[in-house]
Amino acid sequence: MSAKLMEYFNKQPRLGTLSTSSKDGKVDAAIFGSPHMIDEETVVMAVAKNRTLANLQENPHAVFMIMEPGKTVMEWKGVRVYLKVKDISTSGEMLDMIRTQTAKFVGESAAKMMHASVTFEVGEARPLIDFGQGWEQSI
Repeated sequence: MSAKLMEYFNKQPRLGTLSTSSKDGKVDAAIFGSPHMIDEETVVMAVAKNRTLANLQENPHAVFMIMEPGKTVMEWKGVRVYLKVKDISTSGEMLDMIRTQTAKFVGESAAKMMHASVTFEVGEARPLIDFGQGWEQSI
């Protein structure tokens, strides 16, 4: 992966969707603003006790997609980052840090909903619209 992907992934404000699937193939997509690349191979985020967490516990594969509108669909920018769960923790330093940051920016009630921290390994990055180009050309 590259420093360019990390910079793009972490810029704020931004929203993206995290797509997950249960072990039997039921898919889910949820909006997240908090995932953060801590290095070029690792993404961390916190999740509530919900469908996203249940899916990640059954199936470690996910995709985080960031989209930025353009004048036409072909001018939209974005990236799809393919992820695999490395760790899910319901306590510890990472979860405490994320809760503190969430309380600062979103409020104490949102921070209290954070049930687990999830650490992902970055597998692949692809552009939002891919016609065989490198992702760098699309963001």
